[in-house]
Amino acid sequence: MKNLILAAAILTGVSTYATANNTVSPITPVYTVVENGFQEVSLDKLPTAIVDALKSSFPSATLSKAYVNGKEQYKLEISVENEAKTLYSDKDGNWLDAKDVK
Repeated sequence: MKNLILAAAILTGVSTYATANNTVSPITPVYTVVENGFQEVSLDKLPTAIVDALKSSFPSATLSKAYVNGKEQYKLEISVENEAKTLYSDKDGNWLDAKDVK
């Protein structure tokens, strides 16, 4: 009987130790959206020239997302009168044709 109680005590101690040391710290993955060579950029980090060009060419547009590629070409997702559009610009605010963007 003593052996049974001793065995139960040992097993309880071992199982408690195993669960206490088996903790896993949560890892939160960080994702960067890369779409066709474009990486999402914060709207407040857009060059002033692009913001000014957007305001003058599309005064009623709402800018929802912006992306930039390695050649400093910007992809802008806007909505104008409930219609979604995608525009491309260089860093100086010059509009680019989609076929010219690489």
